Amino acid sequence: MVALASTMTYAGFLVVGVVAEHLGTGRALAGLLLGIIFARIPRISKGKLQTVGLLPKPARLPIMVGLLTLCLVTFLSRGDYVAVVFAGIAMAFILTFPWIKRAVSGRVLSSIFRPATNAHRPQQADDTVIDVEFREKKD
Repeated sequence: MVALASTMTYAGFLVVGVVAEHLGTGRALAGLLLGIIFARIPRISKGKLQTVGLLPKPARLPIMVGLLTLCLVTFLSRGDYVAVVFAGIAMAFILTFPWIKRAVSGRVLSSIFRPATNAHRPQQADDTVIDVEFREKKD
């Protein structure tokens, strides 16, 4: 977890640097700009906690991947392969995170909450199993 967190932090540092370079500003202004674009502010509406931001939810992932792609292209053109590796790992994690989250949460929930079996309801029949009763005959 520490390695992943440090990789993602360094990738964010690289993204801010590339955005600052392309905009011709300092890192602080580029970081503030990205912070404003990706900020999520909590609010309570109709008794439910929601978040509101500048970007709609479907647009956040493509923009993040686009920024990381911009970093990859920039660093590949410079020949800075260490930065390419960090940006590539960050992009791979961002793209696979929904699948990882579903897989891990499904396993954890299935191990905590076992499906309740009802003794009055018969189980679904399996075509490969032959169900037979044996009775002893009294002499």
